[in-house]
Amino acid sequence: MTMSNASHDKPAMDPALLAKLTGGLGDKGRVAKICSSFGEVYSEFFPDVIKSETGLDVTVNYLGCEIGYKNHLIDDLNSNVTLVDVTLRNWSQNITLACGNGFVITLMEHLLGATADTIEEPADRLLSIIEMDLAVMVFDKIAKVLRSAVNAPGGFEPSLSVPHALEMRARPPEDRPDEFAAAINMSITLAGIVSEFSLMVPQTALLKTKVTPPKPKRQSGGSSAEWTEQLGDQVRRSQVTLEAKIRLQDLTLRTISKLMVGDVIPFRDHGDVRVEVSANSKELYVCEFGRSGENYMVRVKDTMNSDDELIRHLMN
Repeated sequence: MTMSNASHDKPAMDPALLAKLTGGLGDKGRVAKICSSFGEVYSEFFPDVIKSETGLDVTVNYLGCEIGYKNHLIDDLNSNVTLVDVTLRNWSQNITLACGNGFVITLMEHLLGATADTIEEPADRLLSIIEMDLAVMVFDKIAKVLRSAVNAPGGFEPSLSVPHALEMRARPPEDRPDEFAAAINMSITLAGIVSEFSLMVPQTALLKTKVTPPKPKRQSGGSSAEWTEQLGDQVRRSQVTLEAKIRLQDLTLRTISKLMVGDVIPFRDHGDVRVEVSANSKELYVCEFGRSGENYMVRVKDTMNSDDELIRHLMN
């Protein structure tokens, strides 16, 4: 007669039950109530933060919450978002913030001088390098409101990772257990363009938190010039690839089909050769073609658009 190993016969405890017993999973109604408190804080105070930093008016509304495993909540996000991972000492080491790219793109256009009547619904696309720099500032403000609302012991500042696109996010290790979390979803509207941002927070942190509205700091947009100056400086220091196009002499299809290596096609222009210089498919300058020593070059003769129009285009 053989004796069975009792440890092998004992079934593993259900992960949800274990999480409930250890404070990692709460009643849906209780979690929803806590998330709603965060929604109220962001709806009331985040517009003040954006106004004080940029001078721009935004509207923020709570959209509700979703509950589940944290990695699943992230996988369910719209692909047109940028993420950062956040740690807040004495509160949670596993927070993730998501912000719709449309808000960052629209905010960038406003800060670089565009007016509401000229801004269209942004296309679904990844953020440019310069827009990623702006996203760092946006995420910093979202995290600062979170820090104020939870009032974690010690008064530590949140620590943020480098922003990254959802599609660039590293997959979590298979052997790393996931946490039950809640996604706190908010809409944010700037000049009629509606986007969203979300906070994905483990329930271990939520369930021990009493949300405290931060003290209002209504200002008159005094930091707007600082943001705009910083962004303008980033734009001016950005490397841009230029392309030059020269019109060649018209040839028949018969002639083109018989061109061989070494054949020469003349420029269309006689005298000064007109060159159109562009970047990101946007025409920038009219130039003339020439040579300086061993190098061919172009000399700028005229601009296609104003400085502001060029900057707003090249930052995308």
